[in-house]
Order: sequence, then structure tokens, then C-alpha cells
Amino acid sequence: MPLTPDDEVRSRDDLVCFVRELRQDCLRRGHEWENLTLDRFLEALAAWMDDSPGWYQNVGKEIPESGDWAFLARALRAATVYE
Repeated sequence: MPLTPDDEVRSRDDLVCFVRELRQDCLRRGHEWENLTLDRFLEALAAWMDDSPGWYQNVGKEIPESGDWAFLARALRAATVYE
């Protein structure tokens, strides 16, 4: 069963699995994605993060205050050079 961000991603290992499943989804169904190139994907990622308080409000959830935002930023940066 595919992982979902809301129900299954609770740890670093879960996040690793989720990102790998996201990659597999891109390989299988990338033609259906709106933002298939890296530049469009990163722009959409930034736009969604900027607008995320509204998304959380619309679905009746609170934006995580204690999320490890630095971990995600480090991972994104490291992916630019990591082999």
C-alpha cells in the first residue's frame, strides 16, 4: 500500500520510503504530473510551502510548529550533489 503524507509518514524512515515511492510514481506516471521538470517541481514546492497555511486551514488541520524544517532543507540541498 502506498504511503500517504497524512497517515503514514511519522519518521525519517517513513519519509525515505515516501520519497522513493514518489520517485517510482514519477517513473510510472510522470506524464500525468503537472511539474515534471526539476525547475517546475522546485517552484511548485516553494509555492505550496508558502501557501500551506491556507491548505492546512482548509482541511481543518494545524500547520506543524515543531517540524524539523532544517532537516528537509538540508536534504533538498544535499540532493543537489549527493551521489
